[in-house]
Amino acid sequence: MSFQAYLDNVQEKTGKSPTDFEKLAEQKGFVSKGEIVKGIKPTEIINWLKNDFNIGHGHATAIYAYIKGKRT
Repeated sequence: MSFQAYLDNVQEKTGKSPTDFEKLAEQKGFVSKGEIVKGIKPTEIINWLKNDFNIGHGHATAIYAYIKGKRT
């Protein structure tokens, strides 16, 4: 599955775009000024996504990668 397919599947399942997740991560304190806050571990964000949005590990990892700065 391509990176974009993961993002598309998450949006279809949750109704939230990758940009929406980026904003939510900022509200949670994981992101500040477009960057992941120093000291925040990837597993913290991935587990938040899995638990709060009921998505699988691969899909949560794709959203994490998007938040971290991967866009394609």
